Amino acid sequence: MDLIKQIEELEFTLLQSFSNRQDQPWGVLFWNEHQPDYYDANHAHISEQPDNPHKVIDEVISFYEAMNIIPRFYLYNIESLTSFIAQLKEKGFQFEAFSQPIQLWNKKIIQLPLNIDVTIEKVTRKNYHEALWVECQIKEFGGKAVREKAFESEFNDQRYTHYVLKYQGNPCSTACLFVHGNQGRVETVATTEEYRGKGLIGFLLQHIQRETQRLKLEKLWVHPINERVEKVYSRYGFTTILTLQTGHAFLGGKSIKEIHGG
Repeated sequence: MDLIKQIEELEFTLLQSFSNRQDQPWGVLFWNEHQPDYYDANHAHISEQPDNPHKVIDEVISFYEAMNIIPRFYLYNIESLTSFIAQLKEKGFQFEAFSQPIQLWNKKIIQLPLNIDVTIEKVTRKNYHEALWVECQIKEFGGKAVREKAFESEFNDQRYTHYVLKYQGNPCSTACLFVHGNQGRVETVATTEEYRGKGLIGFLLQHIQRETQRLKLEKLWVHPINERVEKVYSRYGFTTILTLQTGHAFLGGKSIKEIHGG
């Protein structure tokens, strides 16, 4: 299996963990009517120019509007979709483009100085609400309304393992390892604003690297949301092997850049 197919398979498996999937001749539909504001759970995925673009756009609009969900497309290889993007705009869609770095761990566990103020716990029912509280503070995750339901779904799925980091006993940082077959992916890495700048993410990544090694996973991936985050992961043993040109077309609501605050 080539690299792009590996990345796509893991991406689709992760998306299906919290949404329904329906393959179409032109791409894939993902939806979860119980979480209409969760963008990743509700979008049409397209990576090639459709044969009948107007029909596809109308089909997607009808599909999501029937569930009272804002129609949206996640577009890949956008350099080959310029005509389709223009047609989306004609239909009233807003559009934003992204450079999506894909990073792979180099299989060397990072060495960090011991910090007695830092403890890391696997999330269980006992500390569930501490971890959830941290994630609900992170605007990039879509806010409490989105993250509360998503976190519960992930917690009940054995493919996800969540971790909460405490600094001097205070929960302030989280991360998650999603496993599919012999591959893993780092997800929902975040620190509350008050505790940023202390290098806490490094301790969580180190912990996940050790777990990856223990599980004998062949690859550990991470998809940073922007160049700044990409540089952070680069300091902890993750190498950018590919940068995808992607796009988000949406018929209403906030852009992803607005949600991320950039």
